[in-house]
Amino acid sequence: MKKLFIPLLISTTLYSLNSQASWLDAGKDLINKAQEKIKQTSSSSANNASLPAGLSTNDISTAFKQALSKSSVAVVSQLGVKDGFNKDPKIRIPLPNKLKKVKSSLNQVGMGSLMDNLELKINRAAEVATPQAKELFLNAIKDMTFDDVQKVYKGPKDSATQYLQAKTSAKLKGKMRPIIEKSLQEVGAVSSYDKAMSKYKKLPFVPDVKADLTNHVINGSMQGMFHYIAQEEKAIRKDPVKQTTELLKKVFGSK
Repeated sequence: MKKLFIPLLISTTLYSLNSQASWLDAGKDLINKAQEKIKQTSSSSANNASLPAGLSTNDISTAFKQALSKSSVAVVSQLGVKDGFNKDPKIRIPLPNKLKKVKSSLNQVGMGSLMDNLELKINRAAEVATPQAKELFLNAIKDMTFDDVQKVYKGPKDSATQYLQAKTSAKLKGKMRPIIEKSLQEVGAVSSYDKAMSKYKKLPFVPDVKADLTNHVINGSMQGMFHYIAQEEKAIRKDPVKQTTELLKKVFGSK
């Protein structure tokens, strides 16, 4: 009888332990789920608490879209005209570094003006291409989600510009490339480059030089545009004069 009782006792004990383990696991799962729910609720409450009193998420989202749209349109209008780049020392596109050696060599024989003319024309190409960026900017702004806006609202003074730059740079480069290539031809930059390089190659003991004008102008154009969009964004955030709608005053005046 004892022989039968001992295995039965062991079996019953093991079953009891397994059941307890099963219940413990189930309890842990319930606790973990409850804790996760509390975290999510706390996070949501924190996000809502971070919004200024009297402002809805829609207010903030709309205000940032207004601010970015105003900034983008103003900058494209400012730079997409004659001398928009050329006469602005902050964003004027210089010669590519490789061509500075060419200019130095040509200066020594009195032909440095060839490179000055080329520098003027690469800025003209940027001015011609800039208006094409407006539609891309406005589409990217329209597609902003509230999560995007929350990050922008809590970010640095140029965080909206950083968002716009991240969202549009790749498409902007692709769209501007054929326009820049065409404008380089139209303003005479390509012929100026060919003429200058022809004179340079006739000089004794000069190294061979090649420069990618198209990429240079694309990058310079984008740097100039985003430089001024960031300036506009900072001004709208802090300057009541720039807050030209009631919603902009309501959102940015509260920060």
